[in-house]
Amino acid sequence: MALIQTDTIVAIATAPGRGGVGIVRLSGNQAVVIAEKIAGRLGPARYAKFASFTGTDDVVLDSGVVIHFKAPASFTGEDVVELQGHGSPVVLDKLCQTAIHHGARMARPGEFSERAFLNGKMDLAQAEAVADLIESATEQAARSAMRSLQGAFSKRINDFLTELTHLRMFVEASIDFADEEIDFLGEAQVDKQLQALLTTLNGIQDSARQGRLLREGISVVLAGQPNAGKSSLHNQLAGHDAAIVTDIAGTTRDVLREQIHLGGLPLRISDTAGLHDATDNAVELEGIRRTRHELAQADHILLMVNDAEGMTAKDEAILADLPADKPLTIIRNKIDQSGHAPERIQDKDKTIIYLSAKTGAGIELLTQHLQTAVGFHPDEQGIFIARRRHLDALHRAQQAIEAGYACLTGMGAGELLAEELRQAQQALGEITGTFTNEDLLDRIFASFCIGK
Repeated sequence: MALIQTDTIVAIATAPGRGGVGIVRLSGNQAVVIAEKIAGRLGPARYAKFASFTGTDDVVLDSGVVIHFKAPASFTGEDVVELQGHGSPVVLDKLCQTAIHHGARMARPGEFSERAFLNGKMDLAQAEAVADLIESATEQAARSAMRSLQGAFSKRINDFLTELTHLRMFVEASIDFADEEIDFLGEAQVDKQLQALLTTLNGIQDSARQGRLLREGISVVLAGQPNAGKSSLHNQLAGHDAAIVTDIAGTTRDVLREQIHLGGLPLRISDTAGLHDATDNAVELEGIRRTRHELAQADHILLMVNDAEGMTAKDEAILADLPADKPLTIIRNKIDQSGHAPERIQDKDKTIIYLSAKTGAGIELLTQHLQTAVGFHPDEQGIFIARRRHLDALHRAQQAIEAGYACLTGMGAGELLAEELRQAQQALGEITGTFTNEDLLDRIFASFCIGK
């Protein structure tokens, strides 16, 4: 799918702020013409040339390296020129303004990657992996994003689509030759092929869920009475004294957030104000209101209980008031005072972990539990990065194939099976961009940084 662009775009391609090197990138059919007005005659394609960069008044703005990537052998598939100078925000902005003066326009967020997709240089999953690689918070997330960028995710989708298309063609052929005495659907054992497709799809979904966890992580909120040890546990998980810890109850008044990693799993942990109703202090009331807001947004809740005192009526009241639809773990803290050994107990639908946030005893049990609770496997190989929209498309494809299987086995309706397979194919095509719409592309690339 080639895209003919009539305009040339420009943007700063390096991160905001000051640095030793800053890059201004141009892409489009006038990129070379504009770059030569700034840096003089360019060298051969893909060869670095030292040059002085001049502004609109012919005053030298900077000096550095200019590189030309000739279409179609470039990131975007168009002529691309990079001006690599010093990382001064003022100088880089002036270079962009000079390029605009000579006929370029400022690039929209993600427009370079969008052009690469539209010009067939990469599919949509690979384009999204560019942004995911930039935003990677862990080494494992970066490796998984790189697998997606290299096409690992797309290959699994395309291989699956090949099998799905083959089956769909066979089913539709059986409909076209319905008058034949041979039972095409029965002879081909289509039901077994459908089951095999569902098994393969489940494997892709499992890897995609792992990839989404690597990309987005989970949000964990610490809740409980004042002085239950929430801030101490927060500091243990964070690995430093992020929260103030004292013997005075109610030290935490606001929500304290920290981004940490548990064996490669990104985790956003929120230390909140203690929950209690017996207060007329406006600051405490606001802290409690914010705590309840955090609880409503959480992926997982850790209810802190003082094991030295046991599960009190106030703890029971807090437990009853927590959102019922959120996964919950009860932390029996302060076992250094109660004498209880570190332990993890499964009590019906609740997990109880005995630990000491002060000494660190039992913390490993908690970290392992959080990884298990969300289905994260840190040592799994071959994980590719994935997004929520990918999981949604995979789920819709699974539903369509299951519905088609029911139509075949329950009613022998080949026509309905063919339609469901078509729906599954279209859902999966949204992942790589085979089937997509302009609104979806706008939403995806708008989330990218400018210059990428």
